[in-house]
Amino acid sequence: MKQLGTVAIVGVGLIGGSIGLALRKRELAEKVIGIGRRQVSLRIARRVGAVTNTTIDLAKGVESANLVILCTPVGDIIEKAHEVAKHAPEGTLITDAGSTKSILVKELDGKLPRGCRFIGSHPLAGSERTGAGNSDAELFEGKIAIVTPTPNSQAADYDLIEDFWEALGSVVIKMSAEEHDKALAVTSHLPHLAATALAATIPESLFRLSGTGLRDTSRLAGGDPNLWLQIVAQNRGPVLAALKQYGSQLAALHDAIRDGNDERLMEILEKGKKHRDALGS
Repeated sequence: MKQLGTVAIVGVGLIGGSIGLALRKRELAEKVIGIGRRQVSLRIARRVGAVTNTTIDLAKGVESANLVILCTPVGDIIEKAHEVAKHAPEGTLITDAGSTKSILVKELDGKLPRGCRFIGSHPLAGSERTGAGNSDAELFEGKIAIVTPTPNSQAADYDLIEDFWEALGSVVIKMSAEEHDKALAVTSHLPHLAATALAATIPESLFRLSGTGLRDTSRLAGGDPNLWLQIVAQNRGPVLAALKQYGSQLAALHDAIRDGNDERLMEILEKGKKHRDALGS
């Protein structure tokens, strides 16, 4: 990938910080500007080497950017994209790292001022750890990055975003925003909600009796509730469809156990094991 001039990252947490570290380790950008709301978080990003410069002034941070990556909660992306487009150089390309896409594309595709363009991205990488202090330059190595261009997207813009994620080590998959949201409702949003429901089911009186099984299966419930509220709010239809499918599986388990239908129960248990084994470690 041709070296970029200045890359601005809005929101330098785990994902934004890891992008910055990966860019700097691979010498893919001359400058990496970290933009955030709190100086303490930006100081951490500087200390771990995720960025070359930091600012809490978004307008100043994007004024010379060749590429802007929005790594904020999904509920903030639309507003931030419009703000970036007002202050970045004319024609700046903007992407993101959010877990939803349809609403973002609907509101941003072809609707930014001053010739700025938006192409959605979603790296399928992360950790239960948060913050720039846990940034990892290899976080995206071998991971999927979904890019969601539209018929309005310029080929050169898509190529740049594809090259960007591949340079960070990702395997890029192109999907429509709608396809992305339907898929991620099943593979990402449903697991979080299932873990949340499981954790919410356990009474406090039994906490001390919990073992590794409960801790492992409920781990995702430890995610930021505000962040997940925004994700679900932006993807209600696909999430409801995924919950319906999951509910059908739970109902099948319930009926098999209630009826003493061990053959049916074994079918479900074996299917679950087969699919889980196929996912790998």
